[in-house]
Amino acid sequence: MTDKPKASATHSLIAGTIAGTVEGAVTYPTELIKTKMQLQGSQQYIAQGGHVYKGPIDCATTTFKTQGIRGLYRGLAPMLMGNAAKAGVRFLTYDTVKAQLRDADGKLTMPRMMVAGLCAGVIEGGTVVAPSETIKTRLIHDQCMPRPRYRGTADCVRTAVRSEGVAGIYRGVAAVMARQGANSCVRFAAYDTLKQLVVGGSAADAQSIPFAYSFGLGMAAGVITVYATMPFDVVKTRMQSLSAKQEYRNSLHCGWRVASGEGVAALWKGATPRLSRLMFSGAIVFA
Repeated sequence: MTDKPKASATHSLIAGTIAGTVEGAVTYPTELIKTKMQLQGSQQYIAQGGHVYKGPIDCATTTFKTQGIRGLYRGLAPMLMGNAAKAGVRFLTYDTVKAQLRDADGKLTMPRMMVAGLCAGVIEGGTVVAPSETIKTRLIHDQCMPRPRYRGTADCVRTAVRSEGVAGIYRGVAAVMARQGANSCVRFAAYDTLKQLVVGGSAADAQSIPFAYSFGLGMAAGVITVYATMPFDVVKTRMQSLSAKQEYRNSLHCGWRVASGEGVAALWKGATPRLSRLMFSGAIVFA
């Protein structure tokens, strides 16, 4: 009897890893476009001759015309490796915290589920997401420069560690942890609130509602998550850029520089391409 739960847990972990990898690969061009839109605007980016795009569509078409389909997948490898590792960390952390938060009857309320999601997001962000996101962002930033210098993922990692030490690939870790934690927390809260408004009940009864409802509510939760957490994502990208060390002292300083120098709206740069990805993944998670 004890082997069955273990087998089920292993199956869930493998399934989650595969699903995350497939989703990441399929939607990666939107991630690349989002990152490019967030990078442009900083003083160093402009001074270094970084390409400035008119918008997401111009970014996609220009990248495809100048670098082909491979250009739209620059930085995919570190993100996929990060997604695989993230699935394991999230699974173990989320389940461990949930077990500690259950009441005497073994039930888990939505606020406690949100806390578990927040904890899982913060831990995964600080351990495996930060380095994979840093390498991905630097590879994309490098692609925007007049003379790209990185030959690939391994070369980018070696260069970062050689010049800045291991801390170099953990740049922006505070913003990453904030984004990951907020993503999990806001998504659960948004889904549960919308579900109660539309069909009543709680997220614990998610399987009792029709697939179409669950899918649609998941997409709506994705929309809310994007706009609620976008500033964290913009700060994360800027802190992980090639010029971050010269421009920003820390994540708070970065957020202030972006808002004061480019306008508050700049904290929502790249929202459209990120929206398309999180709507899709949100629908999958809750469907």
